[in-house]
Amino acid sequence: MALNHHQLNYYPYPSQRRVMLGKNCAVATSQPLASLAGMEMLSAGGSAIDAAVAMAITLTVVEPTSNGIGGDACAIVWDGQIHGYNGSGKSPKHLSQTEFNEKRQQSRFGWSNITVPGAVATWRDLWEKWGKLPFEQLFSPAIRYASEGFPVSPVTALVWEQAASRYLSLNQAEYQPFQEVFFPNQRAPKTGEIWGSSLHAKTLSAIAQSGGEDFYHGKLAAKIANFATATGGYFTPEDFQNHQGEWVTPISATYRNLRVWELPPNFQGLATLIALKILEGFDLQSTSYNSQQRYHWQIEAMKLAFADINYYLTDPNWMNINIEALLAEDHIQKRRQLIGENALTNIEPSFSDPGTVYLTASDGELMVSLIQSNYEGFGSGILVPETGIALHNRGSSFNTQPGHPNEFAPEKRPFHTIMPGFLTQEDQPLGTFGVMGGQMQPQGHLQVVSNLADYEMNPQVALDAPRWRYLTDQRVVLETGIPSEVMISLSQRGHEVRVNPSKGLFGKGQIILKRDGIFMAGSEPRADGMALAM
Repeated sequence: MALNHHQLNYYPYPSQRRVMLGKNCAVATSQPLASLAGMEMLSAGGSAIDAAVAMAITLTVVEPTSNGIGGDACAIVWDGQIHGYNGSGKSPKHLSQTEFNEKRQQSRFGWSNITVPGAVATWRDLWEKWGKLPFEQLFSPAIRYASEGFPVSPVTALVWEQAASRYLSLNQAEYQPFQEVFFPNQRAPKTGEIWGSSLHAKTLSAIAQSGGEDFYHGKLAAKIANFATATGGYFTPEDFQNHQGEWVTPISATYRNLRVWELPPNFQGLATLIALKILEGFDLQSTSYNSQQRYHWQIEAMKLAFADINYYLTDPNWMNINIEALLAEDHIQKRRQLIGENALTNIEPSFSDPGTVYLTASDGELMVSLIQSNYEGFGSGILVPETGIALHNRGSSFNTQPGHPNEFAPEKRPFHTIMPGFLTQEDQPLGTFGVMGGQMQPQGHLQVVSNLADYEMNPQVALDAPRWRYLTDQRVVLETGIPSEVMISLSQRGHEVRVNPSKGLFGKGQIILKRDGIFMAGSEPRADGMALAM
């Protein structure tokens, strides 16, 4: 029987995943081959960091629709205490605000929307602190898949196809290398079709052998800068030489019996903490899960949190308010009092709908929550010739409003949507969690945390549960599976509600918790992913 690509995307019956359980370790990613790469490292005697970095590297090959070598990354790690890592990069030194604003109004693609990619430095810095295996070994699965090819998984193939018209319509010279690598024969690969990239394999080998130095100080950095010069870009070798990730202190808030940890700005995890603190004033635990009241409270809390971060959040060196003020009880109480029986109006976030991957790994000593992204799908549409390095478009998150804290400036980090999460209970680590997907990320974090704390769901069920997503103004979309009476009741309260069956709107997450010596891992049913434990 011949391989039927269409049938590989056809699933007419409900499918149910089970939580994965283990005594020694666990991993979870949005792509099974990446999860296997993590287990390969753990089986070889590596740490959870070795597993996480290997999975992150592998995802740049097996899920290029959401992340890449030329993207950003960040992480939260527990090794007895909590650590945060900001791997986001800064804007080019020689790109002016005037030119950025002009280019940004024309397109979200292209050189003006690229900041220095931080993923490679993130891999290296995490490994240097906690890795046990040789750095080069962490690259072996990704290089193998890039060299030999792999069958493209169903959700990845669908996203790839959806991106085709957008990226193939870019006809300037700087976009041609990208199209040749990711859209050979002017189309996306189908589900089950073999795709690989010798360029990715070659570049990953160079990064592995140089300990990441080649990307920021060597031939790869020079190739990026030279291609920028040749095609109207702004990067110089100095931009890459000056890149440094930063160790940061995660921020947190209590919710019920949990403490929820997020990275500080320029990341948007602050929105989840604000919304959860607002929600703590409402009795969700005595409210039915399918009650329209729960949805209303959660949506309104999230809208208020978005309004705050959309106004204030940026590179911390440019913020004009401190985080403590936004999490202070008097501020939270004032925000909470705004929530009434009807939907709030005139509260609008302004974020795009990007592509990101979240992954997590835990062993007996370390817990790792890591996320990396090319921002909008494949990113900027620019791939450096002969490298496989697809550059992200995170710079398009800068605000073009004059005087806004997040307006563009040279050598500045933009507002960042990616946000790994972590949970503790009574000062002890409970586990890692994350939900990727642009504006959906803080909303996904809120819903997952509430599922765990208010409704005592196991990690897999907490991910399986149907979600809502706030868009803008009063617009809310509900996932298939939410009772119709909820939609009717929310509409009566002034929410503009519709049901959308697209799984891509509602995020893709992973969770690993540890209780009573047992790892419990769940993986997002809306993605191709897989959790493993042993």
